[in-house]
Amino acid sequence: MTTSPVERAADQFVTALAHWRVERGMSKKQLAARMGFDPSYVSHVEGRRHKPTEDFARRAEAVLSAGGAIWQRFQEYDELRHARGTNGMHRDPPVPAQWLPPGTGLIVEREVAELVYVDGRYRCTVRRWLYNAGAEPVTRYMAKIAVDRYPNDPSGSNRHHREHPLTFEEMDLSALAGDGDAVERMQWRVKLDRDASKEVWLLFANERGQFPLYPGKRTKIEYAYTVGAEKWGQWFQRAVRLPTRTLTVRLNFPVTFDPQVWGVETSLAAEVPVRTPLERHDENDRAIFEWTTDAPLLNARYRLEWRFRGPGAPSYTEFAPVARLNGHDRASRRMRGIGIVQRGSDLLRQRARHFQLPREELEARDAVTALLTSLVRLEELHDFSKGVGLSAPQIGRSVAAAVVRPAERAAEPLVLLNPRVVGESLERDEQYEGCLSFFDYRGIVLRPLRIDVEHARFDGTRVITSFERAMARLVGHEIDHLEGRLYVDRMNAESNLVPVAVYNQTGRPWDY
Repeated sequence: MTTSPVERAADQFVTALAHWRVERGMSKKQLAARMGFDPSYVSHVEGRRHKPTEDFARRAEAVLSAGGAIWQRFQEYDELRHARGTNGMHRDPPVPAQWLPPGTGLIVEREVAELVYVDGRYRCTVRRWLYNAGAEPVTRYMAKIAVDRYPNDPSGSNRHHREHPLTFEEMDLSALAGDGDAVERMQWRVKLDRDASKEVWLLFANERGQFPLYPGKRTKIEYAYTVGAEKWGQWFQRAVRLPTRTLTVRLNFPVTFDPQVWGVETSLAAEVPVRTPLERHDENDRAIFEWTTDAPLLNARYRLEWRFRGPGAPSYTEFAPVARLNGHDRASRRMRGIGIVQRGSDLLRQRARHFQLPREELEARDAVTALLTSLVRLEELHDFSKGVGLSAPQIGRSVAAAVVRPAERAAEPLVLLNPRVVGESLERDEQYEGCLSFFDYRGIVLRPLRIDVEHARFDGTRVITSFERAMARLVGHEIDHLEGRLYVDRMNAESNLVPVAVYNQTGRPWDY
């Protein structure tokens, strides 16, 4: 049965809409909220139960920033629907670049945030290109400045900042509005003044008068401040509080510090590695790291973290509370720092979705690439003498993929797709296990000495592989993750977790 050209054009519109929604990482509910529609409406349009309207198409194009693709598909559909063509009827004008759903308010079209270390001090500069999509003039903009010397030790950090409070005098805060020859200095007014955080209103005004940002107008604002290294922890975070189209974060350190940098994205759902790679380039004696996303999520936080390995770099333990130096909480903090999802997240208790192979081969390869990248970061932080495994839920992806590297570092990591245990030996043993998702503890776990695992290749073919002893334990541990189980679920009810600070088998392989 054939369909009419109008129906085919409607299908092409829906295909483009779904493609760009997935490309931007939005659910139907999230897209509907950004567009100002009831959540069911997007589902009805994608399900072809409702035909697209001009208003719907304009809003979808603006929210998804599809480069005109969604709007073009709608125009093709609309022309066929109204039998347009050479009958002299005019085409609708192209969707204005600044159009956004009504009531959106202030929009950040672009943000570039840069942190530069010079002579024991950090200088932070934030540039934002703003568009007023609301109905009222904007006369002020709130900027929040916060420091956290020890972000994974709240009590120690609070104590440190009570003794060493952040002050406006040292910050040397300045702000500008406008671009090119039309730059105005912005006055500012304190909204909140605490030991470790400040909130200020940046005013679209100075001694020469006011210069509000009127509806439909754009401007650039820039503000900068300084904080000493003794008050700044080894992280730089941007919180997305307004709809933002593009976000760039840049770090600028001396090359001699030998900086190692990684990124973490935190949302209501999980804490995962940033989804696009960081780029590094060196200029003279400076190492410059840059990360950009064209689809930052509203209310998400994007954080770059680092460690310095070279001489002369500021020490991040010099002022640390004694409790942080005994190693007890250091391990999990380091795992969290490179984006390993920690115990307590719902992701670790969900059964991971199996890939539909070979149809989802590209998605499977992308997940495996992300796992292998995280594995490299892990092995830079810790010597896994017993071998190491990592599952997709531990990096924020609820899909059935895992990688396992044997204790022999020269061995290539084993890739597991859609694995399931189909057989096991009656002979078992007990060994201590650790988990990257709560690495501060170890626990005794009983497991079979051999397991038979059915798993898939990227082309969809399935194989059965037998694993023994250490590899059986490592592989079984990762399959548990994919089924929503943790090793503590297998521990004897009378067994207790052992803090890593008193665990005495680190650096040793399992004994058989």
